[in-house]
Amino acid sequence: MDVVPILKDFQGSDDDAESRLQWSPVEYVKQYIDEKLFDVISTCTNITSVARTGKNINTTPTEIQHFFGMSIMMSCVGYHRIRMYWQKAFSLPLVAECMTRDRYFRIRSSLKVVVDTDVSDDTKKIDRLWKLRPLIDRVHDGCLKQTRPPAVSIDEQMIPFSGACSLRQYVPNKPNPVGLKNFVCASQQGLVLDFVVYQGANSFAAVAPDSNLGVGGSVVAHLAETLPVGTKIYCDRFFMTTSLVDYLLSKDKYITGTVMKTCIPKDAAKLSDEKSLMKRGRGASVCVVRGDVSVVKWYDNKPVVMMSTVHGIQPQDICRRWSKKEKKYMNVDRPAVIQQYNLLMGGLDLSDRMMSYYRMDARTCKWTVRTIFHFVDLAIVNAWIGYRQDEIKKGTPQKDILQLMNFRLEVAQTYLAAAEEDSAEECEESDAEGDERASTSRRRCVVPVPAPALRRSGAKHLPEMTAFDHGMRCRNTGCTGKTKVRCVACRIFLCMTAERNCFLSYHTKP
Repeated sequence: MDVVPILKDFQGSDDDAESRLQWSPVEYVKQYIDEKLFDVISTCTNITSVARTGKNINTTPTEIQHFFGMSIMMSCVGYHRIRMYWQKAFSLPLVAECMTRDRYFRIRSSLKVVVDTDVSDDTKKIDRLWKLRPLIDRVHDGCLKQTRPPAVSIDEQMIPFSGACSLRQYVPNKPNPVGLKNFVCASQQGLVLDFVVYQGANSFAAVAPDSNLGVGGSVVAHLAETLPVGTKIYCDRFFMTTSLVDYLLSKDKYITGTVMKTCIPKDAAKLSDEKSLMKRGRGASVCVVRGDVSVVKWYDNKPVVMMSTVHGIQPQDICRRWSKKEKKYMNVDRPAVIQQYNLLMGGLDLSDRMMSYYRMDARTCKWTVRTIFHFVDLAIVNAWIGYRQDEIKKGTPQKDILQLMNFRLEVAQTYLAAAEEDSAEECEESDAEGDERASTSRRRCVVPVPAPALRRSGAKHLPEMTAFDHGMRCRNTGCTGKTKVRCVACRIFLCMTAERNCFLSYHTKP
């Protein structure tokens, strides 16, 4: 017996892609992070700095934009330590020349989204994320504006942070198992449509406390409030319960997911046991229907139990599975519910993978800084996915569509260019107040001392006489003389006179 569902038509709105035909990458990002948010961060950072230290950090919205542009740029280059971007041997000009190292770290450690004294004690007790509420709400509003597809998936996402934080959770089998837990509703393409950061029982305001859905069911019911009638939802066994299935059916929304054995309806106890399925062989399946709900058990390497209000066993298809016993791939019958679940469930995993490639790193003990960077990364990945979908709809050739790294670099360069327009005026103001702002005057480039292996690399180290009017300081240790002789390989000046031969000493001694 198989399920024959009677589904209501999907009532989502059409995607208005034509209004975004000429959008640049940064305009996609502005759906989530705009200039008003930079203004809020700048104001709150300055006020908090004065309240805590008595000194104004004196940052501006332009400099905050500059700061995030540098952080995004660093995430694409990927040095192992942030300080390396300012070292002479490895410096990245776009980073090192726009802001000093100390200034960057000072802004990062002072970053604030709210003024603590403006938040009431009652709000602090109710909302444990009050320190980041303006940023979370702004990114959340941008996600809600995205067009809802007919099928979505709901899963949990980790915001990596291993320091001290009352919201920290541990979720095994995740790439980043320790951090803040974020429940996300995403499309098949990885576009985040809605999310709620877990902060306890009061995280799900859209669900009545006496609904008896449990934590997992409350998550799905909360996120389903923003989905149109007729939406098909896919989730794993953490969320799936019989009460949740009945709740969503009353809202004309349909769910499919894996289910724990303890949550299988009593009416479905007729399902074949594991031994019976094993005798029938790999690919065997059985289905029991309870009203509008079907429960399917399928035997692959081990039994998998699915519950759905949309799919059953039919129509079956064929999938390839590796056989350890026969050492080859074999064709296995697969029920429709398994095929659809595998096809539509991985949206958040795709988004997480995109974020992990170029994550803005911050080794800090402040969970607020780590969370700010996470939501900026989420906004950029979401913007790129939206941009990619629009380009495909326009018929743009694949080679002309920006990859994620190029998209991030263009956003970073736009932020840095916006900051450069006011940099001269801002530096004059900060110098007048004694602030540590990057100097606009370009210092003479000092050639770094090469590594010892390069010093002793043979005959390519030859002296040359330069035509400078004045001699340069000898770079050999212990020598204070000046010379016009330079090594053609090392590009540093070394004495070579009758009294001393620093050139020979430098290239032969370890």
